[in-house]
Amino acid sequence: MELWIAFLACLIGYLCGSISSARLVTRRVAPDTDLRLIQQPIPSTDIIFESDSVSASMVRIQVGTRYGCLTAVLDILKVFIPTLAFRLWQPATPYFLLIAIFGLIGHDWPLYHHFKGGRGESAIIGGMLVIDPIGLILTNLAGGVIGWLVGDVLVLRWSFLILLIPWLWFSTHEPAYLIYAIAFNLIYWGKMTPELKQFFRILKQGGLSTQEEVAGDMAMGQRLGHFLDRYGAPSLIRRLFRVNKK
Repeated sequence: MELWIAFLACLIGYLCGSISSARLVTRRVAPDTDLRLIQQPIPSTDIIFESDSVSASMVRIQVGTRYGCLTAVLDILKVFIPTLAFRLWQPATPYFLLIAIFGLIGHDWPLYHHFKGGRGESAIIGGMLVIDPIGLILTNLAGGVIGWLVGDVLVLRWSFLILLIPWLWFSTHEPAYLIYAIAFNLIYWGKMTPELKQFFRILKQGGLSTQEEVAGDMAMGQRLGHFLDRYGAPSLIRRLFRVNKK
């Protein structure tokens, strides 16, 4: 591995990742919207859920689903394009892994915006579309099945990130890929910690009693939560037992 190429990969990844798609989109379509802090009162609790994540999810909440999706696509591309370029240029050496991880770091701590960024799911997807698109699809499918089996929208949405750790190791047996998967999980879950702490406090106080409410509060789309409430394996089993008792 050439040190100057490795440094170049880190620098390009970080600078590209630092481009805040959420701010660019919002500035264009809703310039008066402030994404820096979102506050949502949680019904049945005294908690106000707060998030300072400047991300596609926050654009979706503040501006609308269409622009949230556009932001997510742009966040994916800002990591996908430089990662692909380096993989095509240096296919034998994993410089592209450095691009991908530093793209995530730039997304979370952007140089151009006082290091206030998002959480990084779209940035991770952008890197994985180059590194192992089949693995990305399969772990998402597996995570979806696991989430359906346990009836939990958070498991359905996020478990693929954890599943990518064993997948990348067993599919490549390359330490660099394993380190990459562990690194992006540490970064992502570290950035998610404030929201997760609030989420568990809400659950303790009896808030968010349905998956639809959880999905809405965590900006995952209430329809997904509604589907699990009605058709997740635990819900189907409960209905089956009620029918049998009758």
